[in-house]
Amino acid sequence: MIRLLFWFCVVVALVWFGSTVKLGKRTLFGHVSAVWSTPEAQDMKKGIQDEARPLVDKVERGVKAGYHEATKEGSGSGSAPAPVPSR
Repeated sequence: MIRLLFWFCVVVALVWFGSTVKLGKRTLFGHVSAVWSTPEAQDMKKGIQDEARPLVDKVERGVKAGYHEATKEGSGSGSAPAPVPSR
């Protein structure tokens, strides 16, 4: 409980510091926002999205296929057991 309270106080202090204390012309969050909006950062973001797109598409297809299998009729833990073929 004390550890949780400690980390909560650390996060609150970081948010307060980042949003209120000026570091030159801007706060910490203002500097991060200014850096993120530069053309170089936007180019990096676009490059990462272009490279990751095939992986994201593959994961989305896998999730959709898994969801389809889990929700189709007769699947899941609540369905009746399969009949045993007689000889």
